[in-house]
Amino acid sequence: MFTRRQILIATAASAAAGALSSKLSAQDAQKQQGMSPESMAHLDAANSVDHWKKTVCRYCGIGCGVMVGVKDGMAVAVKGDPQNSVNEGMLCVKGYHLADMLYAESRLKTPLIRKNGQLVESNWEEALDLIGNRFSEIRDTHGPDALGFYGSGQCSMDESYLYNKLFKGFIGTNNVEGNPRTCMASAVAGYVSTFGKDEPLGTYDDLNKADVFFFIGANPAEAHPIIWARVLERRKNAPNTKIIVCDPRETRSTDAADIKVIFKPNMDLALLNSMAYVMVKNGMHDRAFIDQHINFQEGSEGKSWEDYMSFLEDYAPEKVADEIGVPAALIEQVAKLFGDKNRETMSMWTMGLNQRSRGQWVNNLINGLHLITGKLCRPGSTPFSLTGQPSACGSVREVGALCHLLPAHRFVANEQHRKEIADIWGIPADRIQPKPGKPLMKMFQATVDEEIKGLWVMCTNPGQSLPNVNKYRKGMEKCFMVVSETFHPTRTTELADVVLPAALWCEKEGIYGNAERRTQHMAKAIDPPGGVKSDHWAILEVAKRMGYGDSFDYKSVEQVYEEYRRCTVGTGYDVAPFSRLKAERGVRWPVVGDGMGKEASIRYAAPYDPYVEQGIRFYGKPDGKAIVFLRPQADAAEKPSDEFPFVLTNGRLLEQWHTMTMTGTVPALKKIPEYYQSGQRWFVEMHEQDAQRLGITNGDNVRLTSAHGKLETRVVLNGRGRPQPGLLYMNFHDQNPAEMVNILVSDATDPVSHQPEYKISACKIEKV
Repeated sequence: MFTRRQILIATAASAAAGALSSKLSAQDAQKQQGMSPESMAHLDAANSVDHWKKTVCRYCGIGCGVMVGVKDGMAVAVKGDPQNSVNEGMLCVKGYHLADMLYAESRLKTPLIRKNGQLVESNWEEALDLIGNRFSEIRDTHGPDALGFYGSGQCSMDESYLYNKLFKGFIGTNNVEGNPRTCMASAVAGYVSTFGKDEPLGTYDDLNKADVFFFIGANPAEAHPIIWARVLERRKNAPNTKIIVCDPRETRSTDAADIKVIFKPNMDLALLNSMAYVMVKNGMHDRAFIDQHINFQEGSEGKSWEDYMSFLEDYAPEKVADEIGVPAALIEQVAKLFGDKNRETMSMWTMGLNQRSRGQWVNNLINGLHLITGKLCRPGSTPFSLTGQPSACGSVREVGALCHLLPAHRFVANEQHRKEIADIWGIPADRIQPKPGKPLMKMFQATVDEEIKGLWVMCTNPGQSLPNVNKYRKGMEKCFMVVSETFHPTRTTELADVVLPAALWCEKEGIYGNAERRTQHMAKAIDPPGGVKSDHWAILEVAKRMGYGDSFDYKSVEQVYEEYRRCTVGTGYDVAPFSRLKAERGVRWPVVGDGMGKEASIRYAAPYDPYVEQGIRFYGKPDGKAIVFLRPQADAAEKPSDEFPFVLTNGRLLEQWHTMTMTGTVPALKKIPEYYQSGQRWFVEMHEQDAQRLGITNGDNVRLTSAHGKLETRVVLNGRGRPQPGLLYMNFHDQNPAEMVNILVSDATDPVSHQPEYKISACKIEKV
């Protein structure tokens, strides 16, 4: 039932180069690659299920198809869906153990209400009445903007559409944010400013056509393992394929790359400009494409091709190599591979570029490399932003669940957009406020300042995941906070006034939208535990108690989704109908012909995109032309100093995900050397030279201090990742209140995308 390839990819070692070419038996795979006995037990369970249900993985934004094996009403096995082209039957180790989290001891099965300072068990009727009464009281006494909602790229599209409609259209506040603001907002700003519309141009089909893979600000071997497996497979099948990985830290991804570029933190703007200089200098640009399809811009001022060439002069490799920390010859080598007219180039990036105070700028630059070379809108060449959550695109970006958006990427500030959505919602247009709400960090600052007095948090964990987190935890304690969550306690539920037990993954039906614009149906496979309800249901119940029941009288997920689909028709974000999603393994928008047309594998280009009759047209822009921006090198919000001489960055490991709310419940996923064998403690990585200079050895306890806080942890030298001198690295996963990396992290934000700069904070380290 499971192929050798599936078994290999399911292990932690799947990230290593060469896994795909191995010809081990299942037993050898277990022995040599470290598959746990628990994982092997799943292989046996898969042979004795009652039936299988089609769904989607619950973790990263790849959107892998998953089959859930059900026996006696329980999810007992998980396998990759071989009919889903996203993962072609493969799963990573986290996906393989999806079902285990459903039966964790920390499952919350009844609502909790804070009484006399303590969270105590209650019932749904009391909890919902309390929420409805308190939210209504706050709305009536302090105005609608005293309320807010913080959602998630893990919610389903129907759930996100409902809470967005409730708060923006009926309560009357645009204080609606989602956690993709912390991971993908700069990619959004980059796509919209460059092309006029959000989300990638290409799809995963390009993985099978690309000759050069250019990764920057990403560690796909750990964070997007199925993408990485497909990239390695492409190189195996086409040996001339080259993989370039650019990162300030050596990782499993750089280890397997053909070329690794270890640049200084924050110097990616200069690096990308220097690559552009090399391409232009060596005639790798496509002047005909440029003249026909591109405008140039600096700030808000139009520029010319000549202005752009003049701008690049400051970034000649020999001028900036020392500043970037990369030899000029290596910059030239990478740029020439990227720009080679006989090769197709696919760029991929994620939080390393986005979580920056100039995240939009660096996104503009990577889009610009593809534009000046004409390497986009054709198979194998595309700038592709990887997403961190399973439905960050579908459930937040597409349904408009951010403070400035409305469904199908409309804007609250646009009068016509407000009228269009108000008509679908059946309300007067003036019920939707024209002023954007508070973006993420300002929204949580408003809880600290007691301007937001009521907040609903759904399917996310800001009490651990926000930057400078201790500052904002104080605000969460001040306001009346409702948390919809599957597990308890978390660093957020412990601060809540009401906690609602939420159905998880295959316990409910829903729709997800992944990173390649693929909208996918998730079937309900099993019932949730008694006392547990879906977030979809909870939103409807609160709407009724606030007096909006007539407008939220939905009978099914399909009814909600089809209302959302009406919002997308004619926008270039047209999604497929519910019935088609149930029958197929997802459909990549835009699709026309009442949603039954051919899915779009490449946007802005005929014959792939139904909105383009011939050639290429960037129809998000009035003149159909994309923009190449002149973006100079810029400092991060924090720079190393005498007081804080190190740069601190952060990320995640293959076996764990985000704040471990889910993966932390699965014992098999904790059995990794860095964690399990060290008494279940996380760590900070540092370079050997720095450690030697400070008298620190492997395993020592250390204190890290930044302008935002301090914590104690232990040091790992020459571990899975190896930071360059002057750089410290911590995992995002640590749930220990005294060791969470976000205690130290800067809460500075990009001025356009409002995304926090998690990846660069000034810090010091000392031996305890």
